[in-house]
Amino acid sequence: MHRRDKHRKTRKQIKVICFEEKLRLLEELEDTWLPYLTPKDDEFYQQWQLKYPKLILREAASVPELLHKEVQQAFLTLHKHGCLFRDLVRIQGKDLLTPVSRILIGNPGCTYKYLNTRLFTVPWPVKGSDAKYNEAEIAAACQTFLKLNSYLQVETIQALEELAAKEKANIDAVPVCIGPDFPRVGMGSSFDGHDEIDMKNRAAYNVTLLNFMDPQKMPYLKEEPYFGMGKMAVSWHHDENLVDRSAVAVYSYSCEGPEEESEDDPQLEGRDPDIWHVGFKISWDIETPGLAIPLHQGDCYFMLDDLNATHQHCVLAGLPPRFSSTHRVAECSTGTLEYILQRCQVALQNVREEADNGEISLKSLESVVLKQGEEIHNEVEFEWLRQFWFQGSRYKKCTDWWCQPMSQLEEMWRKMEWLTSAVLREVRREGVPMEQKNEMLTSILASITTRQNLRREWHARWSCSGAILITR
Repeated sequence: MHRRDKHRKTRKQIKVICFEEKLRLLEELEDTWLPYLTPKDDEFYQQWQLKYPKLILREAASVPELLHKEVQQAFLTLHKHGCLFRDLVRIQGKDLLTPVSRILIGNPGCTYKYLNTRLFTVPWPVKGSDAKYNEAEIAAACQTFLKLNSYLQVETIQALEELAAKEKANIDAVPVCIGPDFPRVGMGSSFDGHDEIDMKNRAAYNVTLLNFMDPQKMPYLKEEPYFGMGKMAVSWHHDENLVDRSAVAVYSYSCEGPEEESEDDPQLEGRDPDIWHVGFKISWDIETPGLAIPLHQGDCYFMLDDLNATHQHCVLAGLPPRFSSTHRVAECSTGTLEYILQRCQVALQNVREEADNGEISLKSLESVVLKQGEEIHNEVEFEWLRQFWFQGSRYKKCTDWWCQPMSQLEEMWRKMEWLTSAVLREVRREGVPMEQKNEMLTSILASITTRQNLRREWHARWSCSGAILITR
């Protein structure tokens, strides 16, 4: 079996074996570097077309000038108001502060989870939204990123159409780097309505994760470990928790002036460390050269179809500060406010009546009902409330949109605490058959044990987070 086929896994499998594969790959490499290509290399575009055809770059000159101006001003506005924060993420049981500062903007009530950290959207002003912003400038910035989102959706659908048209025509050379004069092709008559709907769904970006980093203010950045590409702002990864085969669109803004931008020095070996790049490689493949693609002010790139699952990417730091807006179709089946409110209502359906002191009685003592209630109890506490409050008051920098929903979830959580107490009272109550007591305890024991363990873990995280944040 070819090595590349051997290591091509589903996204779920990759998450499970990622750490072991990394160690194996590093052991195989020993002290050697894998080859990678930059635009200076003669075979760069050929390799891009053959091995990375679902990666598309839109050069800045092909993007409307007014949109550039608005987006870049929106980045600076949010930075000025202190709206971007470094995340305290959890990797292999350790809390680490990301070198990149971030903010999530998107559909009201959506969240996005990565590296065991749930981010909550600052809502952009979609139709029907009641979001109120702390500053008019912040409101304008969110409006701008909604406008950018709409633009990138159109461009993504166009790119998907072009990719599909080339595949149907059995044309190998898919255009990967699109300048302002590139002729665009449409879907034509060979696509049916289902294809069109599918493409729109895969480009239906519901959030954008904004990133900022100033390399000059970072005392330490990791070296890229496989190719020797230099300092990394973001390590090799697949983007997490996205709808299967959905696209990712990225707008890049490095803050150098136009006079500072220059082509790579032909005498320089490898990529120019002064310029930001995005790196790509096929997951766990040591035969295919990687790519290091330079990113200039206003360049956009698109990861189409299953590229995010079959390939990994990293962000290679340059000298100037850089912003990016990364638009995604977040998998929100269990990640919206509407979802968790409905879940809480399901748990609280087992409340028969509530006394003045908060104690409640139960409608049902059936094992399946008790088990489900305690699972929801854990979900709202550890996936929502603790995630939100662990991040402090960062969201109030922009809007108070989440304050009322979080208060509502807290009140529901308190009632679930009383539900648990009510179950334990039933277990202790005289006259209840021992078999029924055992059934009740068995149905809730796993959830309660998990809750105690997670509360200890979160308490430890909370205790050490202050020291980590102080040293940032």
